[in-house]
Amino acid sequence: MDARLRRVNKEIADCKNDRTSNITLELIDNSPFHLKGSFPGPEGTPYQGGLFEVDIVIPDSYPFQPVKMKFITKVYHPNVSSASGAICLDILKDAWSPVLTLKSTLISLQSLLCSPEPNDPQDAEVAKHYTTSKGSFDETARYWTQIYAGGPGTKEVKGLRGVKDEVAIAGLEKAHVDQFEGLGFPRNKVIDVLRRLNYRGANVAQISEDRVVEELLKS
Repeated sequence: MDARLRRVNKEIADCKNDRTSNITLELIDNSPFHLKGSFPGPEGTPYQGGLFEVDIVIPDSYPFQPVKMKFITKVYHPNVSSASGAICLDILKDAWSPVLTLKSTLISLQSLLCSPEPNDPQDAEVAKHYTTSKGSFDETARYWTQIYAGGPGTKEVKGLRGVKDEVAIAGLEKAHVDQFEGLGFPRNKVIDVLRRLNYRGANVAQISEDRVVEELLKS
């Protein structure tokens, strides 16, 4: 058995025997080098009550090279791509150390959900939302936790499909979307433009209606 396989098997066993962290590791396609990790959303955050799954690929030179991780569960967070699940975290790049383990790296991801770094974002649009309208950001992140990570309120949310979902998922106010849709623009185009302009919270006062209409006519 090569050193990499021995190390990974030990880490999987250690994780299985640890009853306190709530971190789990499962094999994908029976390969010890392609795993699915999961952890609960941290308490006191918009992610509380959700279960977050992560795709893990172990490189050939592990543990001397960082593991590759990306979220399988969709997460609304400045350091996670809302489209691909890609993660911006230093230990997954140049700050990696061979003393880090799969479990400790997943715990670091859990901590990242507690402490976003909007100045070093993976998703610039989400980072703008976080820095300009924290309350609205928290609502949107909580909503994503409900619909994608099985968070509290999931049963109620499942009954809400279509228009309400699209607006809430984008972190926008329904009244704003209705306002510009009322001018004759398609709803999906309005949602896209308002999201890109970060038309939320206090930022709304900084963006004229003419600017929004100009962007809608361009797109």
